[in-house]
Amino acid sequence: MRISDWIGRTQTTTDMIAPQPARFMQATLDRNPTIEAGDSLPPLWHWLYFLEALPAHQLGRDAHPKKGDFLPPVDLPRRMWAGGRFAFEHPVIIGQEATKRSTITKIESKKGRSGALCFVTVQHEIFQGDTLCLREEHDIVYREDPAPGAPQPAPKPAPDPAPKDISELVTPNEALLFRYSALTFNGHRIHYDVDYARQVEGYDGLVFHGPLTATLLVGLAVGHLGQAPKTYEFRALAPLTNLVPFTVNGRQNGPDMELWARRQDGAMAMQARAEF
Repeated sequence: MRISDWIGRTQTTTDMIAPQPARFMQATLDRNPTIEAGDSLPPLWHWLYFLEALPAHQLGRDAHPKKGDFLPPVDLPRRMWAGGRFAFEHPVIIGQEATKRSTITKIESKKGRSGALCFVTVQHEIFQGDTLCLREEHDIVYREDPAPGAPQPAPKPAPDPAPKDISELVTPNEALLFRYSALTFNGHRIHYDVDYARQVEGYDGLVFHGPLTATLLVGLAVGHLGQAPKTYEFRALAPLTNLVPFTVNGRQNGPDMELWARRQDGAMAMQARAEF
């Protein structure tokens, strides 16, 4: 089969949006676990649900599921979360069952500065009953292993927060990365196996989860404006590694928020926008 034959492939899963994973997420973020059934699920916390648990022999070298089932058999070894776009149509209510329908909508091969790339876009739709609650477009990028001694591409600089901007310091540690990996059943070794992260995938240490960075950014906006967004989008630009502190930042632009994660070296790790 050709890789393009995977376009249009669908998968449907059902899960109970139980309070416990959301309460565990609150504790992971050093908050008191207060969420109860009947509350609205915070933005992007749907990643705690609809989890896939395959037997160990069905995992690849990075501990992600092997490609070729739902996701196409892309012949590139490294997988990254490149970005995503979200439309929040209706709150996801905790304590109720929900259904997620996933569809592969796009597969595109490119040549980048670091070699061959393949982008796969998956659309996820989450329903409770007949109500569409959330539509997500998830961009996955597959890429080659880094060449030994290859220089890292120069990252895009992030803006310094202005006096009216909001900014919070995030100090990663091993327990935070472990707990988020456990909550999302994410076996990707770059988040807990430092030797694999350095020697195989070419990072300088453990890698902070891109989805968690995106969650912290939208949470910053929600905390500042006191309401849920209508839409949200983010793009990962440079990795956050080696448990080095970084900041999540927001700048209000009318009713909306421009958001970014800034590394200690001034690089833009992630860029995002929330519309309210």
